[in-house]
Amino acid sequence: MSQFLKQTFASIIGTIAGTLILLTLGASGLVFLFITTISSIKEPQIKDQSLLVFDLSTQISDSQTPTSIKQVLAGETQKTIPLRQVLQSIDAAAKDDRIVGLFLDGRKGKGGSGYATMAEVRQALDKFRATGKKIIAYDVNWSEKEYYLASVADKILLNPMGMIEFNGLSSRQMFLKGALEKYGIGIQVVRVGDYKSAVEPYTRDSFSPENRQQTEALLRNLWQKFLSTVGTSRQLSPQNLQQIADEKGFIEAQEAENIGLIDEVAYFDRVTAQLRELTGESNTEASSVRQIDLGTYIAETDAFSKNNISQNKIAVVYAEGSIVGGKGNVKQIGSDRFAKEFRQLREDETVKGIVLRVNSPGGSATASEIILREILLTKKEKPVVVSMGNVAASGGYWISAGADRIFAEENTITGSIGVFGLLHNIQEIGNSHGITWDVIKTGKFSDIDSPYRPKNNQELAIYQKSVAQVYRLFLNKVAQYRNLPTQKVQEIAQGRVWSGKEAVKIGLVDQIGGLESAIAYVAEQVELGKDWQIQEYPQQRNWENEIIERLVAEETIPPNNDFTIELLKLKEELAVFQTFNDPLNIYARMPFNFVID
Repeated sequence: MSQFLKQTFASIIGTIAGTLILLTLGASGLVFLFITTISSIKEPQIKDQSLLVFDLSTQISDSQTPTSIKQVLAGETQKTIPLRQVLQSIDAAAKDDRIVGLFLDGRKGKGGSGYATMAEVRQALDKFRATGKKIIAYDVNWSEKEYYLASVADKILLNPMGMIEFNGLSSRQMFLKGALEKYGIGIQVVRVGDYKSAVEPYTRDSFSPENRQQTEALLRNLWQKFLSTVGTSRQLSPQNLQQIADEKGFIEAQEAENIGLIDEVAYFDRVTAQLRELTGESNTEASSVRQIDLGTYIAETDAFSKNNISQNKIAVVYAEGSIVGGKGNVKQIGSDRFAKEFRQLREDETVKGIVLRVNSPGGSATASEIILREILLTKKEKPVVVSMGNVAASGGYWISAGADRIFAEENTITGSIGVFGLLHNIQEIGNSHGITWDVIKTGKFSDIDSPYRPKNNQELAIYQKSVAQVYRLFLNKVAQYRNLPTQKVQEIAQGRVWSGKEAVKIGLVDQIGGLESAIAYVAEQVELGKDWQIQEYPQQRNWENEIIERLVAEETIPPNNDFTIELLKLKEELAVFQTFNDPLNIYARMPFNFVID
């Protein structure tokens, strides 16, 4: 007991002391301690005849994701890198005499980037290879998405125990109707658009015929792009590759070499020997190679800032995540925050043009309209061009429609011009647990927004009228700003999703191209020659706030089994409800958590 009291007292004293230190130092003191700690970390230098290593497990995002304090203190390099930094750094490495080649290292797993992002990176790698510098790619098991990137390499190697996933694309959807009914949660839907399938997980137990049709068409377009791109690099026809996918699915290492999908079956020590030959290191038996990873190369150079300091700026505004009313968080597109951002850019005379990078499945219709209004006001003063990422659909397309020009990759997912209202109630689950509700009201529809009972037919008609009105508004805006006949917009709308390739054909997108293409277009339009620089928005938070947030943040453990992964998917599906804050309860959004494997 005495020992317990001593330990408890010591713990209390330690806590008080720690609190006093925190209060004394404050945020600025913590920053000082942090900077002092990391200042002793020696930054590596780029040596002559080095190899640039691209870890394919790296997450590639549109905007900057801060590196955690733990990573910095441990001397770890970034695992999430903005797309522009990746593209500009590969371009800089192609011109850097110290870099003799590039190694695509797939051993640490998947990166999780979408196909549109991968297409932009692949184009940058293709330009790197065109300079005469070699690209070597290696993995223990090639997944389809990583192989799509690796197929650009001069030489692809695979571990003797490994295999290649080559079985086509699929899209799975989790349906919650049965679970909601089991637990007594009622869902009522009002929507416009036969293809507007975002509500189906809550109202069905399988794909609707319309949703199946549009998803099959979308996957077919993306897969054809995959086959043509890989086929060109590996000198195999798309028809031959399709036959391989249909007959094999998973291809073992030696068979993959025989078919021509890879160049060599090898263990990593054999790969290392070849890399050392590339860097000119004589001892091919050594286990290391002269190299610098992509994250460190970015830190060592100004590769991602190729423009000189200038008073003329081209703003790149990143719109990633669900569109919500209010400020939103760092993973959302908050209408108030983005409206304020565009007002400031409109009034900033140093900003000569704007590229809006959209990577969003949509969300609140009201929030989308607020953002669009600010874009329209801004384009009266300076060019506003949209660059679509992996997904720019529904509300994501709403905010894009008014731009001066829209760029997308062939495998961008866009369109989904349609709206819906999702009305839930908990009457049954409450009644089953002995809970009842009663109401006193002064008008027939006073409690129309009640979550404690289903809506009656008259109330549903009111909601349907409102949804139809917003849908007509959406159609008219697309027709007006895209200069399309209303009848044609009605035909291509209905909530249907399109690939970027098809979107160009039907007039929803102007041009195939990535983020750099959109930036180059704006630079040409404002006629500044080379006297301009990029300014990215939203701008990063200061280190003080970042450090405090990271110090108190809860560490998460990545899932390592299928059951946990599926539970997390269920959590993500239900978390979508947290983004439903539209004052009209009307949403322009794609199917929730749309995933392509």
